[in-house]
Amino acid sequence: MAVFGVLAAALGVVGLVAPDVLLTVMGFEPVPAGGRAEGDHTLVFLTASSMAALNMGVYYVLASLADWRAFFRWTVPFRLLTCAVFTVAVITERAPSGFLGVGLWEGLGAVVTGAALWREDRAAEAATAGTWPEDRDGDVATAGK
Repeated sequence: MAVFGVLAAALGVVGLVAPDVLLTVMGFEPVPAGGRAEGDHTLVFLTASSMAALNMGVYYVLASLADWRAFFRWTVPFRLLTCAVFTVAVITERAPSGFLGVGLWEGLGAVVTGAALWREDRAAEAATAGTWPEDRDGDVATAGK
């Protein structure tokens, strides 16, 4: 999760420092300087979402360093929702096809996170399975048995 956090924070910084680069990465065609129509607030929204990405990236890194598993559990359904919303935006032509990659990134991240949490839970259960007070024969279980 720390890797995702670093990537999110880095993309947030790119959006703040070089918004046209981020637009290109997401499949949008940047508008040349001075070419925006009156009332075009694209850069305002890009600034806000880039700042949110930077913050989110830092949250992920800090949660990873603290091994805050509950945080990662909470992200799974919301990242799946983000995947669905972004995918629908592309299908309904509200966003360019290149934006599908953003949705798929979120969906893949949710699946990988969910699978990793599930695997860690199973490993923890297996590790504690041999520590029950009594085994099937009624003998006291010992470590390393």
